[in-house]
Amino acid sequence: MQGVGFRPFVFRLASELGLTGWVRNTPDGVLIEANGTDERLAHFARRLRAEAPPLAVIASLIRTPLPDDGCEADFTIRASASGAGLVDIPPDSAVCGECLKELADPADRRHRYPFITCTNCGPRWTIITATPYDRPFTTMARFPLCPACSREYADPHDRRFHAQPLACPACGPQLRLLDQAGKLLCDDSDAALTRTIDLLQNGGIVAIKGLGGYHLAVDAGSEAAVARLRARKQRDEKPFAVMVPDLARAVALSLLDDTEARLLDSPETPIVIVRKRHGIPVAEQVAPRNGWLGLMLPATPLHHLLFKEAAFTSLVMTSANRSDEPIAYRDADAFTQLSGIADAFLCHNRDIHIRTDDSVMRVFQGRPLFYRRARGYVPRPVRLPFDAGNVLAVGAELKNAVCLTRNDRGILSQHIGDLQNAETCDSFRHTIDHLQTLLEITPSKVACDLHPDYQSTRYAEERGLEIVRVQHHHAHLASCMAENGLTGEVVGIIFDGTGFGSDQTIWGGEFLVGGYDRFDRAAHFRPVRLPGGDAAVREPWRMAMACLYQAMGRDAFDLDHPAARQLNGDSLAIFMTMVERGLNSPLTSSCGRLFDALAALLSLRTTVSYDGQAAIELEALAETVDDNDSYAYAASDGPSLVVDFSDMFREVVRDLAAGAAPAVLARRFHNTLATAAVDTCCRVASTTNLDRAVLSGGVFQNRLLSELVYTGLTNRGLQVFTHRLVPPNDGGVALGQAAIAGWQNRREC
Repeated sequence: MQGVGFRPFVFRLASELGLTGWVRNTPDGVLIEANGTDERLAHFARRLRAEAPPLAVIASLIRTPLPDDGCEADFTIRASASGAGLVDIPPDSAVCGECLKELADPADRRHRYPFITCTNCGPRWTIITATPYDRPFTTMARFPLCPACSREYADPHDRRFHAQPLACPACGPQLRLLDQAGKLLCDDSDAALTRTIDLLQNGGIVAIKGLGGYHLAVDAGSEAAVARLRARKQRDEKPFAVMVPDLARAVALSLLDDTEARLLDSPETPIVIVRKRHGIPVAEQVAPRNGWLGLMLPATPLHHLLFKEAAFTSLVMTSANRSDEPIAYRDADAFTQLSGIADAFLCHNRDIHIRTDDSVMRVFQGRPLFYRRARGYVPRPVRLPFDAGNVLAVGAELKNAVCLTRNDRGILSQHIGDLQNAETCDSFRHTIDHLQTLLEITPSKVACDLHPDYQSTRYAEERGLEIVRVQHHHAHLASCMAENGLTGEVVGIIFDGTGFGSDQTIWGGEFLVGGYDRFDRAAHFRPVRLPGGDAAVREPWRMAMACLYQAMGRDAFDLDHPAARQLNGDSLAIFMTMVERGLNSPLTSSCGRLFDALAALLSLRTTVSYDGQAAIELEALAETVDDNDSYAYAASDGPSLVVDFSDMFREVVRDLAAGAAPAVLARRFHNTLATAAVDTCCRVASTTNLDRAVLSGGVFQNRLLSELVYTGLTNRGLQVFTHRLVPPNDGGVALGQAAIAGWQNRREC
């Protein structure tokens, strides 16, 4: 991997041990020829692994003895071989500890310099414009190095040797502060920083340019400032991410475990979803009706300076965009998109070449579980269990990410977003072009979703390549298999909100049997009407009424509960006609829509303002009680097993009428889904003689349900595999599409 300081590390280590030889990048990895005594060479090999630079990952270390045909006079760094460095491109990395010490040292020439960096940290992926990864092919090309920086850059003993983002106050980027209209307020970095802090302390909203785009920042402790941000951004209730200065402050705000702490303090600095402490000095409107908080630590020197020079305990740092649009990353676009939202813009003149949002994750079974895979992790490849050749997979419509394969590696792009507006579609195309250029991959085929109306599908059809159309839930299954290195066949429990099925209905509560080459729909949830189509996703009361109608018939409309109160007179007659005749009411087996229905029945949520809101709030409510009871459900035989929750809905209505606590009902709902999932999966596994199960789909972002299903299957003797390298939601679909298309390449070879 280029840009991580591995070759100079090898040079320094070999020189220290008195070895001769050379090191160079090749298309297959780093090649080292080292000459010395057996004892010193063994010591060298041990230290290569133990002391590798922070950003370097050694996948394998192969030693081959060479004939004694003379040796070098000393140890050197050779020029990269043709095509070298194209296999792996480094992700962006948070500022390292050594740079932070210099940042705080008044005697250092980079004291308080917001763009301090070295070989061990700083921007990489977001500033690369072409390969090889050298300064002329980054957005730092416009900043010629001063004599002092040039000496560091050329010295292999210096930790800034060949650090492409290298800069200092004399030759590097500078901050500037502009007002809402784009008028320059400060063009001096120190003054711009001071004025920004003053604005934030007085309740202002500042758009701050980061590594992969802009953040909108406010004081997270100010109810008024957070309320203003919500109103201006038109983001009613979706939680905001919060940045804190250090781990000590993170511990003060949340109930961190060791894994969460390690993730927060890692070079990737993701947003980690952690459980809130009670009574914390964070505005309630940061994460309303939510027991969890998205925390992150400072990723850049600028972020550290904001906290070091002010008394902030926490800052909201939310992606700078309008609703449903991608994060703003170009200065001109930021002024256009954020006009009327930000009071001021803290900019700098180091361009961002490729927009990259923050990564988001939580911990499951002691391991990270991605919600969004982006800054810090992209474009780190996923190792596939076979050679897939060169394939482009264009992902799904929502939470889109794309994937390119080179041999046995899948390179998944950063999170792109929902392909439902022109700006995001432009970002989608730009990302594909950028990946193909940097990786020098010319795909032989393109994989896409089975849905004919997805923007990603239409793009695939434009490419003029062989198209592999992949059913949505099959892609989920293959994605989890691929990242876990599995081949053969498995049972897949695939729970999500929406996916176009092979029978042209909407799937989402699926039990599949298969592998990369094929799948069978072994079982599924009983389909229910989706009244009003997409309107039912935005208005969960519609799903509640549809599920009750399926369970109780017309009697459902005579009940007195929040969902039924949405209907009266003409609207009741129209709704009844819709569900009875299937007018604008397609069938869906979606697991996600069951969460919506329960949330509406329990008066939690009759409408939603963001994707997954009802399910998130239902999970949060369920976690407040400890109850092991569950409801009845039925399973009927046929071409595939059909799991029917009509009994559950009738029992929920009965318990509500009896005055049962909503939290208890929410917990029993989770227990019922988990029991049904475990029983059905085990039944399918027994019938097919399979003992491996994979869990995928956006519903498995639900920690409680995931724990119940994982534990239940494990206790029944199955090997259970979950996501850890890519998201279980549609952000991981492209990897599955690529694996399925790549498996065809493997068979064809």
